[in-house]
Amino acid sequence: MEVIRSITSEELGAKAAAYTAKLINACIAEKGECRICLSTGASQFTTLSALVKEDIDWGKVTCFHLDEYVGLSESHPASFVKYLKERFVAKLPKPLAAFHFVAPWNYESIDACIADLTALIREKPIDIGLIGIGENTHIAFNDPPADFDDMGAYKVVNLDEKCRKQQLGEGWFPTFDDVPKQAISMTVHQILECKKIVSAVPYAVKADAIYKLLNTDYTNMVPATALKRHADVKVFIDKDSGALVENVFTV
Repeated sequence: MEVIRSITSEELGAKAAAYTAKLINACIAEKGECRICLSTGASQFTTLSALVKEDIDWGKVTCFHLDEYVGLSESHPASFVKYLKERFVAKLPKPLAAFHFVAPWNYESIDACIADLTALIREKPIDIGLIGIGENTHIAFNDPPADFDDMGAYKVVNLDEKCRKQQLGEGWFPTFDDVPKQAISMTVHQILECKKIVSAVPYAVKADAIYKLLNTDYTNMVPATALKRHADVKVFIDKDSGALVENVFTV
């Protein structure tokens, strides 16, 4: 795991986007296509806004994303499908090859949604995963204690209190009671199947999560430590998210 440091969240986003674009373009040059996973949430704003401006042949890129709430519609302000369509897809200069959304409202059941996504994501390897880290150290919606042993691709998970408070604090819901208690999430196993992982983690609210990631051994009580078992991970932090890590900005 390599930690890439920036001063501001904007600088972090630019660095993470430039690195991701380099990986995507190398993948396209090698095999004519690239398959990626995208995270959502406030922490990904600067990375996605920079990524859509990179020089990439998006028509050769297929996207998946990590999670979606159970019980919301696409029109809900907190929907991650809505987020990605507005903040990513709509801003691209040309259409993607495909975007396979976690969109349970398009299926007769959640099981059918998960089965379809599983078949699609396992058609070919995922080349790059943009994987955020939550305030409670979750990756996707795998809250502690995360299931590191589930070999499925997606599953229904229960959201813990700290996770739900994060969603409230980011302004996605008017009250805590409005935050859903469940979501469809990509599993930890499936995340680790990405060939390369890029994790953009800005802002002071993530300082404790970064501290725990860098100072805790592999444990499902700190789900992000699963990334330590992956061969190619770069974590992008800014001055605020790295505030609790001693000498993190010392050259």
